[in-house]
Amino acid sequence: MTEQNTRLGILLMVATTLVFALQDGISRHLAAEYNVLMVVMIRYWFFAAFVIAVAARKAGGMRAAAATRQPLVQAFRGLLLAAEICVMVAGFVALGLVESHAVFACYPLLIAALSGPVLGERVGWRRWVAIGVGFVGVLVILQPGLRVFAPAALIPLAAALMFALYGLLTRYVARADTAATSFFWTGTTGAVAMTAIGLWVWEPMAAPDWGWMALLCVTGALGHFLLIKTYELAEASAVQPFAYLQLVFASALGMAVFGERLEPHVAMGASIVVAAGLFTLIRERRT
Repeated sequence: MTEQNTRLGILLMVATTLVFALQDGISRHLAAEYNVLMVVMIRYWFFAAFVIAVAARKAGGMRAAAATRQPLVQAFRGLLLAAEICVMVAGFVALGLVESHAVFACYPLLIAALSGPVLGERVGWRRWVAIGVGFVGVLVILQPGLRVFAPAALIPLAAALMFALYGLLTRYVARADTAATSFFWTGTTGAVAMTAIGLWVWEPMAAPDWGWMALLCVTGALGHFLLIKTYELAEASAVQPFAYLQLVFASALGMAVFGERLEPHVAMGASIVVAAGLFTLIRERRT
């Protein structure tokens, strides 16, 4: 990879985090008015159409994209991501964008912690220390003894755990399947699962909100397109640290649009979590 490609990849990752932050803001608005399952279902319809369109343009078409020797793991990945999105959007409504993303930022630490038992990777003592420090940051955000065990506070933490497991399973299937195959299974299995559940909670949507729903679908497809281009241009280890900017963009959106506040303990805890996460990413890149 050239230095120019890496720089462009970083710019694309910044753009990707901005688009995904906008998507989170729209999801928060719609889920506050309508059932979360319905909102995610419609979003997945567009996502699946985008995935199928991408697969159809590749060599071998959809048959090649769907070909896998590990269909159960691929299907489980798709179901897990769909469930994680539902949980995270529910967290946006219950806690807001600022606190939800501050807690969710611990997912790289969870990936590092679980990479040993799930993938058999070796995690050195430095990364274990960083993982411990990161979870101290989570406790600072959640304020033990005050609100940490309130159900709403656990929602983004559950979403982070689910997303970490999804990320580890993505690494696992990558040993035998291409990224295009994993992408295809992610979109299609999620769409099937959400349709089976979401149709039962369908409710009429106001005309202006259909416009927001259309924008949600467009930002979802655009975000994934930018992410694909990012990883085509640059190595994941070079651009992954910039994914934390989604926390910054989403928090700014939460404060500017939804009137949320950035409490001092949330800012301090999030800083600790991000610093620990960046350290684990740097150590992983070196090893």
